Amino acid sequence: MSEWSAFRDALRFLTRLPVPSADHLADDWLARAAKYFPAVGLLVGLASALVLLVASRIWLGLVPAILAVAASVALTGAFHEDGLGDTFDGLGGGSTIARRLEIMKDSRIGTYGALALVFGTLLRIAPLALLSPPLAACALLAAHACGRGAGVVVMNAVPHAGDPSVTKVMYGRGAIAPAEIAVAIFICGVSLVPIVMLVPKAAAVGVVAGAVLAAVVVRQARRLIGGSTGDILGAVEQAFEIGFLLGVAAVR
Repeated sequence: MSEWSAFRDALRFLTRLPVPSADHLADDWLARAAKYFPAVGLLVGLASALVLLVASRIWLGLVPAILAVAASVALTGAFHEDGLGDTFDGLGGGSTIARRLEIMKDSRIGTYGALALVFGTLLRIAPLALLSPPLAACALLAAHACGRGAGVVVMNAVPHAGDPSVTKVMYGRGAIAPAEIAVAIFICGVSLVPIVMLVPKAAAVGVVAGAVLAAVVVRQARRLIGGSTGDILGAVEQAFEIGFLLGVAAVR
């Protein structure tokens, strides 16, 4: 698989952009594409940041932040938000591992999932509204890239829970190589450069806060279902993004 094919697979998988489908997907396509997940996040963050900067020249307060978050949701088709909602429904509503996994595969949303989506969205909009437009734009770049990078790390480090053959996404065979993890981490580092140049302390606190929230999701997943799923990875991305933005806003 060429690097361009791997990036194209990542872009097609994580966004609603009209990327042509491959004639044939190798068994390990997801593992090979994963290293480019932060790069896709960087593109999503860039689009969201541009919307915020343009909107901030017209409106003040919450409007630019709402439009920026809406732009990212539209671009990804609420891909990670879907995982967040399903994760909270499954982990919160089931009493056994099998039942929790069954709930997570159900396309219907429950009370836990609905509340998670509402509060998750608000906890991304509110911190952005507290930041100056340049700092908010830089925070969006890093939050989206590093959030997807956190998902790659968890995907590699935490075993899959349940039967991969009956999940929404057919997970192919193949592990993510250490060199590919390094590529993902490098891209995350690149995404942090603008915010480090503006407010280094905010970048550091954001990374720590994002990592802590993501780790809480992973800990609960391991405790309640024995590992991760695609929905858990979506929740990890959302948790990191929320934590990062809250951390940046705390020390802006």
